[in-house]
Amino acid sequence: MADLSKPTATAASKQAAQKKGGNLIATLAPIACIVAGYVIWRFVLGNASNFTNPDPNGGFWPAHKGPMGTFTKMYEGGIVVPILIGSLLIVLTFVIERLLTIKKAAGAGNIAEFIRQVQFHLANKEVDKALAACDKQKGSVGNVMKSGLTKYKEMITNTELDTDQKVLNIQKEIEEATALELPMLEKNLVFLSTIASVATLLGLFGTVLGMIRSFSKLGEEGGGEAARELSQGISEALYNTALGIGTSAVAIIMYNVFTTSIDGITYGIDESGFTLTQSFAANYK
Repeated sequence: MADLSKPTATAASKQAAQKKGGNLIATLAPIACIVAGYVIWRFVLGNASNFTNPDPNGGFWPAHKGPMGTFTKMYEGGIVVPILIGSLLIVLTFVIERLLTIKKAAGAGNIAEFIRQVQFHLANKEVDKALAACDKQKGSVGNVMKSGLTKYKEMITNTELDTDQKVLNIQKEIEEATALELPMLEKNLVFLSTIASVATLLGLFGTVLGMIRSFSKLGEEGGGEAARELSQGISEALYNTALGIGTSAVAIIMYNVFTTSIDGITYGIDESGFTLTQSFAANYK
């Protein structure tokens, strides 16, 4: 008899495929977002037509002067701005990715109602109807429940094991199915939690760099014109802080939304396992 405490070949292949796909997204998406952040900063905000005194030499970081729009002023916030824009794009990318994944994992209909429906079918010893309900649910709870029910159905006709051993086999099957589902739910949330902390610090870092540049000009030039440039430089530097705080706020809010949704699905999975083991122990002593 196979060791049910270890993943089967099919389950291991599915887990490996999910891990490979997740690693690819986690590797390429941040790089692409940072590059996109630089492109937006350099070629959209930093377009020569947005300035009264553009730098004709161009290059990696053109010294344009006289921004003509509110958002264009972010360009003069410095080289930290494209990193912050890239961080915001990373947050938005993984927010969309997690929304799609968790929506799929939640499945169709209400999880609590689905579990009650399965409990009703099992109480009437209608395992096939319970399996059909799992196919309709199509979420993580349904997947775990279906794996457990398949083993449940197999154990009904098994004459070699006693009830406790049968319940243990069902429990192991549920644990294996759960081990496949939970990593998919929690994957990539680390990007949101990390950026939630780092974005604010990056914004403050960009602001400090801008303040250093502004005060350096004040010390070199002096006079009323230098004071005007100082106030303008401080205003531009604070765009870093605003962008960093805004990015951090979005990441924190969405991280909490996702963890709350995942907790609900996890609770449903736990309740599914309890339902199957208790039902079998009660109906097939």
